[in-house]
Amino acid sequence: MALDKISFIDEVAMTLGIIGLGLMGGSLALAVKERGLFNRVAGYNRSEESLFFALKTGMIDEALALEELIKSCDLIVAALPVQSIVSLLPKLAAAKKSAFFTDLGSTKVAIVNAIPSEIRKRFVAAHPMAGTEYSGAKSAFAALYKERIAVLCDTEENSPEALECVGGMFTGVGMRTVTMRSSDHDHHAAFISHLPHAISYALANSVLSQEDKKSILTLAAGGFRDMSRIAKSPSAVWIDIFTQNKQALLPALEVFEREFSMAKKLVKEERWKELGEWMQRANTLHKIFTPQ
Repeated sequence: MALDKISFIDEVAMTLGIIGLGLMGGSLALAVKERGLFNRVAGYNRSEESLFFALKTGMIDEALALEELIKSCDLIVAALPVQSIVSLLPKLAAAKKSAFFTDLGSTKVAIVNAIPSEIRKRFVAAHPMAGTEYSGAKSAFAALYKERIAVLCDTEENSPEALECVGGMFTGVGMRTVTMRSSDHDHHAAFISHLPHAISYALANSVLSQEDKKSILTLAAGGFRDMSRIAKSPSAVWIDIFTQNKQALLPALEVFEREFSMAKKLVKEERWKELGEWMQRANTLHKIFTPQ
């Protein structure tokens, strides 16, 4: 059985093609190979060094030229920066008529709007809510997706077979799938994912502009390290995300500015009781994550 989550092609040996073998694509390749979900895993990466690494370590079974991968694979995953996914989409129309598609992009509206009409039913727009601050093939690891959420967007536009195939891959690597409108996804992602990155970059730049390296090394404790960790995320990736999700990110930044200005005002006016109440409201966030 090639992919036991997909009953309608149980007897067909499937080839997964992954375009982009960085943290996300490389980790997906490792995860599906670890679980034996596909007959073969093919990969394409613009960097020959990363492609050689993926072959040498067994991350993929074969390296293909982009055009060859598109024409020969049964399920094609675009694991690229979001703007590169949009640029790639027209080329996917050259795939065989039985192929299915998905992406791992952190924004969805711009990607969904760019999917060619001839492959729309077979393209499931997805965002696996997983990642680290690292990038590149060498940062990939098989457990990245385990027990995480994969958001599938605008699924009413997809065929049942496409949903079964793509959803089966994500559940097969240990994820739970949820469905959402792409516009809702981008709104929520702006607050829960994109805003924290903007804050982390701002915090890192604030400290760098005021503190010397020696003081940072000597005094930086867990809180600062935790909050500044994601500022190590590649700027090129996040410029693309901020560009595509500008309309949702700007209101999120404005909400944060209001909250930050409130803290500044309460401290300046020495309204300590109200500041404590403001902090206590924030304390309630952890209850969402704590089982009752």
